[in-house]
Amino acid sequence: MGTIHETAIVSPEATLDDSVVVGAYTVIEANVQIGAGTVVGSHCVIKGPTTIGERNRIFQFSSIGEEPQDKKYAGEDTRLEIGNGNTIREYCTLNRGTTQDAGVTRIGDNNWLMAYVHIAHDCMVGSETIFANNVTLAGHVTVGDYVIFGGFSGAHQFCRVGAHAFIANNCAVTRDVPPYLMAAGQPAVPRGINSEGLKRRGFDAGQIRNIKEAFRIMYRSGLRLEEARERITAVVPEQAELAIFASFIEASERSFVR
Repeated sequence: MGTIHETAIVSPEATLDDSVVVGAYTVIEANVQIGAGTVVGSHCVIKGPTTIGERNRIFQFSSIGEEPQDKKYAGEDTRLEIGNGNTIREYCTLNRGTTQDAGVTRIGDNNWLMAYVHIAHDCMVGSETIFANNVTLAGHVTVGDYVIFGGFSGAHQFCRVGAHAFIANNCAVTRDVPPYLMAAGQPAVPRGINSEGLKRRGFDAGQIRNIKEAFRIMYRSGLRLEEARERITAVVPEQAELAIFASFIEASERSFVR
């Protein structure tokens, strides 16, 4: 059975599963839903509308579901959605969305957010990601599954970071980072592919070789962008792992790191 510390303040308009644990001096306001097995530490503030799934652990002093840091926000009914199995460490700040976008900030499952991570309004974060200490996402950023952000790195508004990418520490992402890439620098530039991460996630030698070749075509062949994209797209039927790379390049609106 869960426990709610006697000093915690939980709104009667919040919905908590019976197994939820709430620490001392935490405040949970109206329109918050928290699923089974989630543990909320002491001195946290959770505001709604916010939905938090099952088996999450939220450490002390985190601010979850606060209003977006956007001057255009005028009290509209926007929300934050957090999935299952996430670890949210000390002093993380996760804001709700705005009506200038979909009206929701969304975080998937099994993410590991270290201390002082900030996820701004309207961000879409996938699953199985790692955000090291002090990572900051500006508004409207999209992050794919299995992405790793090194400490003190950040992403500019409306940037996208593709699945399995690795962002180095102190990196400034100002343009899209395609799937599988390693990016470093201020501003970020491509440094190769995330080979070690792909091995850990079960990609075989042939798949990694194909991804390296796609990287070579895009960044080292001297081909024009359209020619490189056509070369990569042509082999997708036989090399399915390149599908997300090709589609990401096609959909890029901010341009991508070069």
